[in-house]
Amino acid sequence: MKKRPVFMRKFTDRLVKVASVIAALVGIFFLFWILLVVVTKGLSAFNLKFFTDISLDGEKGGIANAIVGTIVITFTAVILGVPAGLLGGVFLSEYGRSSRIGSIIRFSSNVMMGMPSIIIGLFVYSIIVYNTGTFSGFSGAFALAIIMLPVVLRTTEDMLSLVPNALREAAMALGAPRWKVTLHVLFRAAKTGLITGVLLATARVSGETAPLLFTSLNSYYWPAEPGWHFWQFFNSPTANLTVTINDYAMSPYAGLNSIAWGAALMITAGVLALNITARIFFREAKK
Repeated sequence: MKKRPVFMRKFTDRLVKVASVIAALVGIFFLFWILLVVVTKGLSAFNLKFFTDISLDGEKGGIANAIVGTIVITFTAVILGVPAGLLGGVFLSEYGRSSRIGSIIRFSSNVMMGMPSIIIGLFVYSIIVYNTGTFSGFSGAFALAIIMLPVVLRTTEDMLSLVPNALREAAMALGAPRWKVTLHVLFRAAKTGLITGVLLATARVSGETAPLLFTSLNSYYWPAEPGWHFWQFFNSPTANLTVTINDYAMSPYAGLNSIAWGAALMITAGVLALNITARIFFREAKK
């Protein structure tokens, strides 16, 4: 094999390092630029009414109804999507790793991870909204759960696959059944990665707008008006932050534009706080 000159190897190495640093700096620059714009324009909208009132007159008020609606929709999506994703990841890692059905599920989840969210919104619209004749918060949560499912599934499979086989063999040698080994040994060994996957999936759906446009739509009123019942979550439009941002940002009213920036800052800060809190919590738990 012909040896390359030392000068060319060092030059190529330094060129790649410089290109990598420049690419990283460009990404960091745009990240902080976006954060700076969102913070500077969003902070001006923060006041007591922003978090406790609703906006109906085009200039005053807040987005308390959208905050409540987003929490309910996201929480419902987590309840629907996370358990199914965890169980699917357990099957792929522990029971169907080399099976044909496992390969089909793995391929399907990879396809779903790259599928545009608007397609999922149209799918849920066709099977729930169209058949029930109404938009609803539940249909929005169902669409977000579908988006979360492949992320949690693949993360669970990857994290469980990283657990050494010695732990499985030792637990099973003591007579523990397979399900108890998975639940009490593997899940504990991989809990940091599993919860990170859930947080990534939650962060992924927290900023989705297109699926909610076709499912939960939006509402400019409190989800708990007089006479409101829990079942209205299943048969009436529900306010949410992302669609509110979309509507208010295109409004001709400057007040609503300001509220849209404030809502965007809320989502950004919420996702950052969620990830930072989780990292701090698990770092302290290891000490």
